[in-house]
Amino acid sequence: NSIPSQLAKENRKFLYKLVKPGARARDYEDALLWLESAGLIYRVFCTTKPFLPLKAYDDLSAFKVYLSDVGLLRELSGLPSEIIFLGNGAYTEFKGAIAENYVLQSLVPQYDILPRYWTSIGKAEVVIQSGSEIIPVEVKAQTRLGGKSLSVYDANYHPACKLRYSLNNLKQDGTLINIPLYLADWTKKIVNFLT
Repeated sequence: NSIPSQLAKENRKFLYKLVKPGARARDYEDALLWLESAGLIYRVFCTTKPFLPLKAYDDLSAFKVYLSDVGLLRELSGLPSEIIFLGNGAYTEFKGAIAENYVLQSLVPQYDILPRYWTSIGKAEVVIQSGSEIIPVEVKAQTRLGGKSLSVYDANYHPACKLRYSLNNLKQDGTLINIPLYLADWTKKIVNFLT
């Protein structure tokens, strides 16, 4: 029940105290493992370094929890479905959580290794391992593309490919590929074709 509020808060990690004041990992670890094994959630771990293999650099104490289906997130948050399509002035901040969960849900079946996230300058962005490449991913829920985290990653690690999901059209600009949100299920094929 706390997943929608945790995703909306831009937390850098899952906070047990938001489930119940004073809660600790040992109180809810079994419940999270059960939900994960049942296929209802994804635990996306923070990577301490975006190096190969990603799993080797997991910070096991820092993870975010996403639902395995964006429809479950919408229902659990009590968001009417028509708001997503018709818009509403009060529905602005949660758009990012919906978009992130949607992209994660699309990436999981395409790659063998569950995506991770890294943090820099107070922002958290997703990284995926595709064969011998680490690809940084930025998700924007609208057409406005401002944000520093992808450029910080680029300056530090110089990836051969960067992905940004948004409502803008498919476009390649050097090593940056902008993928429309509705094409997230085609990410691997688009990346293989364009790189």
